[in-house]
This record gives sequence, structure tokens and C-alpha cells, in this order.
Amino acid sequence: MRAAGGRIGIALMAVLGLAACSGGGAPHLMNVRSGSTPDEFAILPNKPLQIPKDTSTLPTPTPGGTNLADPTPKADAVAALGGRPAAMKSQSIPAADGALVAAATRYGVTPGIRQTLDAQDLRFRKNHNGRLLDRLFGNTVYFQAYRAMELDPYAALAFWRARGVATPSAPPKPTKRGG
Repeated sequence: MRAAGGRIGIALMAVLGLAACSGGGAPHLMNVRSGSTPDEFAILPNKPLQIPKDTSTLPTPTPGGTNLADPTPKADAVAALGGRPAAMKSQSIPAADGALVAAATRYGVTPGIRQTLDAQDLRFRKNHNGRLLDRLFGNTVYFQAYRAMELDPYAALAFWRARGVATPSAPPKPTKRGG
């Protein structure tokens, strides 16, 4: 009897020891309690290295400066969309894009909108960080916190179809089983 109790005690200590080793990782992306969200645009691959035809035309290296293999995501996006990356250096808007910029900014432009939205989202997540057991066990409460903002695709589909807007077909609504 005493030996069985000793084995159970050793097994319990082993389980607790292993459980103690499981923490300390990075917070889960879906955990709304995390202080800041990851910036998915901060990770940029370098451009492929290329050997120029004439090495005498290379710019002089500057410590801490940029090099030809550094990523330039904004200029690359402008080029991919058919624009001229060189026009980005001057802050003036090309005449051909004037109507587009006027339409996009017709209701005004809020400076620092990303920082404002980030602060508001952080405040919202702090106010909706789950129940006690969710916080205690580190459960994901992301979907619970944002459930009130969730779009019902079938209601939106019915809304637009009722107004005569051509909409693509949607998958059938999921049904509850066993009830």
C-alpha cells in the first residue's frame, strides 16, 4: 500500500515537473491579452544580389546607409501597380493621379490613424480579455471578444439580394447535428 502511494507521488511530481516546463513561450497571436500586435509588414526579404555590368559605377559604400539589396517595399508596390517609384521621392502628386487622390481624400485625412486605431484596439482588448479561467489558463479569447463585430455572411447575402444586387452563390448554412 505504501509502495503504491509512493509511485503515485512520484508520478504526480513528474507530471507537475513537466507541466512547469511548458510555459515561457511567445504569446499566442490570437490571445487578445498580448500588449501589442505583430507587425506583419516588418519582415521583408532582401532583394537578390546582382553583379553589375560595370563595377566602376557602383556608389561609394556608406556605413549605416542603404545598399542595392535593401528592400524598398513602397517603391516596389508603386512599380507593381504601374507607377513610377522615382516620383515617390518628390512629395508632389502627379497630375494624372490628382482625381484619384481627390476622391480618396474627399472626406478628409486623419493624421496618425494607425496609431489611433492601435491604441483603441488595445483598450478594447484590455476591456474584453476573457473570464477568470480563460485568463488563468491562457485560453484564446479573440473570437469571444470580437463576436459582436462579426459579419453574418448569410444575412449580408440576403440583404443585398433583396435589393436586387447580383451576388455569387454561397455555401449552404451549416446545420446543427443531433438536436
